[in-house]
Amino acid sequence: MSTAVEPGSLGSDSTTDRVGIGIDFGTSNSVAAVFDGQRVTLVDLEDGVGHPGAPEHDAEIMPSATYIDRALQTLTGRDAIDQYIDDNTGRKVELIPEVIGKASLAVGFAGAGSRNPGETLSVDVYGDAMTDTGMRGRLFRGTKRLLGKADVRRLMVFDHPFRLVALITPLLLRMRNALANQVGDMDRACVGHPVNFEGRDEHRNKLALTRLGEAYRYAGIARPCPYPEPIAAAVSFLHANPGAEGERVLTVDFGGGTLDFCVLERAPGSSFRVVTTHGVALGGDHIDQRLFRELLFPLLGKGERWKRRGERGVIDTAFPFEDYEELLVNWAVTYLLNQNRYTAAVQDCILRGGAAGVKFRRLRELIQQNLGYVVFQAIKEFKARLSSSEEAALDIPEIDVYVRLTRSRFEELIADMLGKVEHAVRETLTRARLPVDGVDLVLRTGGSSLIPAVHRILEGFFPGRVVDHDPFTSVAAGLAIADFHGMPAGPDDGCPR
Repeated sequence: MSTAVEPGSLGSDSTTDRVGIGIDFGTSNSVAAVFDGQRVTLVDLEDGVGHPGAPEHDAEIMPSATYIDRALQTLTGRDAIDQYIDDNTGRKVELIPEVIGKASLAVGFAGAGSRNPGETLSVDVYGDAMTDTGMRGRLFRGTKRLLGKADVRRLMVFDHPFRLVALITPLLLRMRNALANQVGDMDRACVGHPVNFEGRDEHRNKLALTRLGEAYRYAGIARPCPYPEPIAAAVSFLHANPGAEGERVLTVDFGGGTLDFCVLERAPGSSFRVVTTHGVALGGDHIDQRLFRELLFPLLGKGERWKRRGERGVIDTAFPFEDYEELLVNWAVTYLLNQNRYTAAVQDCILRGGAAGVKFRRLRELIQQNLGYVVFQAIKEFKARLSSSEEAALDIPEIDVYVRLTRSRFEELIADMLGKVEHAVRETLTRARLPVDGVDLVLRTGGSSLIPAVHRILEGFFPGRVVDHDPFTSVAAGLAIADFHGMPAGPDDGCPR
């Protein structure tokens, strides 16, 4: 199956046999597209079987996930997530200490003045209990966020140090092979990237693009052309809507990991000038984690008391829920909670019964059955329903949770994040040296742009000028179109001409 984007007229004629190729490797999901001069085709990366929470273009959108087992065999996409769930559901985690060195101990006695040191025994020196002996494989999700961090060089996978490049290459190779099945052998593509990668180092973007380029080359794409994602989204819109009015176009690309902006100034004919770009580390994943904390933590035992017997009577303290929080909101490592040092306290609270016992039973089920991924998929579906309804229910029968929430309350929970969106819009206009009425058209794209409050913010700045553009596939389509026409993203975009 393939999905076509409406044809338009943008750039040179389309009588040649060449095609444009675009790859949108995203934080949460990835998409690949081909443009033949008239028609954009999204390439199937998955089998098309419906999964809970999957976007509309099911087969064309692949989760950006990599799973590596003990034999160092690799799975990607939905297969990686499914295998991770199968391997960890109901699995008890048993951590053993790691050997960190050797020590020599004197076990025999040497007489006074003797040159004989006596007998010695060499023993292993153990560190903290960190090795999970039952782990069958490691799942990596959101690796794109690490590319700009100079202090993250290698991640350990069963005693093997893996560079970040090695972790994302299998995903890029899968997309390259899917593209090659459609267009034949290929060694170049226009590849998307955020305006700013995550990280604090001033050179983070250069580092991330270097790593990304290396991974593409290992995947068989010798000539990757880096292209900012919000500009690509604008290109696909202008192609699909050649008659759209307006000289200055602002794109707001609010995805799973980042919030990106660009301002384009259209010129006569088909060309444009990039006025400015801007990007902040705010995405839908951050919103999902906020919902988990605010709606589910109180139902899992946060704020409850922990009473147990001690040598001098009953000990009554607050349950140490803070020890569980980060592992709960990062579902790929939630399975680590299934160890005695976490589950013993939970079981103790269950035995106390009462309303608190019900909450801790939910927590136990989530941990023992490794339901973190299921919970986050339910949150994503819930968030999507709130985009079309004034009220929705978060229904997770696996842990006996049913919570109704109004859209207005949802907006209260993410008010600070919405404030960051407003601030980023103002910052983009400042960088472009434009007043709000200097923007003629505003494109909103990316899954998180569907949140009504985001639309309302944009309408507040630019009344009557906001239009929707395909939230999940616009970037890949624009990359393919830009590749076909050789459109520069700027004077120093690094693309071969």
